[in-house]
Amino acid sequence: MNYGLYLSAGGALTNSYRQDVLANNLANVNTVGFKPDLPSLQARSPESAERDAPLATSQQLLDRLGGGVLAGPQHTTFSVGPAQPTGRDLDAALTGKNEFFAVSATDPTTGQPATRLTRDGRFNVGVDGRLVTMTGHTVLGPDDQPINAAPGVPVTLTDDGRVVQEGTDVGRIQITAVSDLAGLEKAGANLFAFRGDDVRVPADRPQMKVGALEGSATNAIGTMMAIMRATKSATGNANLIKYHDQMMDRAINTLGRVG
Repeated sequence: MNYGLYLSAGGALTNSYRQDVLANNLANVNTVGFKPDLPSLQARSPESAERDAPLATSQQLLDRLGGGVLAGPQHTTFSVGPAQPTGRDLDAALTGKNEFFAVSATDPTTGQPATRLTRDGRFNVGVDGRLVTMTGHTVLGPDDQPINAAPGVPVTLTDDGRVVQEGTDVGRIQITAVSDLAGLEKAGANLFAFRGDDVRVPADRPQMKVGALEGSATNAIGTMMAIMRATKSATGNANLIKYHDQMMDRAINTLGRVG
């Protein structure tokens, strides 16, 4: 077995994975309330250590090279994006790191309505009077019920989440905190689902900025530089694979014939 070939292949694969994650972050640099993912790599133990092989069968020289790298756990960075003024009455931006809007979306596995969380504060009033997000998901009130208003009548929002129509409160947007951000996972469409139990807890003094939206938390320049580093690493490992292949070719077809 060409040990170096496997190490280089592992390096090429893991850095390609880094490229994919970072490219997705960069593609969402203008997505409202987007939270970037953080790819990680971890050192892999040599094969003898992974298999707990006895010392008599291990090769100390190869073991000193290590086992290359593996793709580590992927984490979502929940840093707050910059608030961008829009002047629109039904736009709202959250300022707390662990605060979210609660909406109802269809679970693709069960086909049933399920509670999802989002940082996207672009709201509209549907033709049936329900308050919905820009993507059509029903906005929930504190009791996990839809917020209904009279169709065709102007609606405004207040900083504490109240929905006002002709001077009368018709509902309040649920601004919920999360006890453990690790309990959330991305569910597509800029939504978050619960990994297990519902981790919502009451938010302390929930506030939002009306007439503004939270921008993407992706750092475009930093992400571009990270993509370049990942590309350089992937390319370097791909070149090493080529060199290992050339050495094996010479060992078999040149040195083998001499022997």
